[in-house]
Amino acid sequence: MTVSPRFPPRADVVRALCAAGCVFAEEEADLLLDGAQTPAGLADMLARRIAGLPLELILGWAQFCGLRMVVAPGVFVPRRRTEFLVRQAAALADPEAITVDLCCGSGAVGAALLRAIPRAQLYSVDIDPTAVRCAAHNIASVGGRVFEGDLFGPLPAQLHGRVDILVANAPYVPTGAIAMMPSEARLYEARAALDGGQDGLDVQRRVAAGALAWLAPGGHLLVETSERQAPESAEIFRRNGLVPHVTNSPDLDATVVIGSVAD
Repeated sequence: MTVSPRFPPRADVVRALCAAGCVFAEEEADLLLDGAQTPAGLADMLARRIAGLPLELILGWAQFCGLRMVVAPGVFVPRRRTEFLVRQAAALADPEAITVDLCCGSGAVGAALLRAIPRAQLYSVDIDPTAVRCAAHNIASVGGRVFEGDLFGPLPAQLHGRVDILVANAPYVPTGAIAMMPSEARLYEARAALDGGQDGLDVQRRVAAGALAWLAPGGHLLVETSERQAPESAEIFRRNGLVPHVTNSPDLDATVVIGSVAD
């Protein structure tokens, strides 16, 4: 009789993760044990986690707004703080809103928005082909279209002046601060998904500059930024004809700037 190899005790996995400095070792151990198909597979997953590979890339998915989002090496892993961006956008959206998600990465924001407003139309865009493939997978189950290209460039022309909700979780880390980011982001996510230029706001400036041409009367542009950068982000919106409003979530350490078009 062939005896199947046995998985190690959960406590051993937790101890190994604790020794490697994983803050949420117990939760991570459960996810690794649940995701492993064989003891050898678990050993490989555990070794990669101990070596510093992000847990989401080992599992192949990230949890976001109660959904599992497929992620791949080099693709920006959705952060929990960005759930605040989704909530703010959903609160402003009509049931059949035309919604655009720029710098969509894995498509997490768009997928979560369509879950909240299922009759909405969604158009997601990213410049990175790997991110676009992830987004296409994540959005497939909820509907919507994904385009590869730079910001507004690949969007259908018929959306001009018709977009109700425009979200952009654009990169906002200043170039000089990249080196101080946690290694999980700095080493395993595409630099273009993190680097926002000298002050972190270069991509936001480009989004705000093009937004009015695409937004409908009464439409809204929403971006995630830091609390420190929010006043300048709001001023960028104001200079581009949008009425800015800054909102925060202390619990999520999240800041969103909303720019509205006058009716």
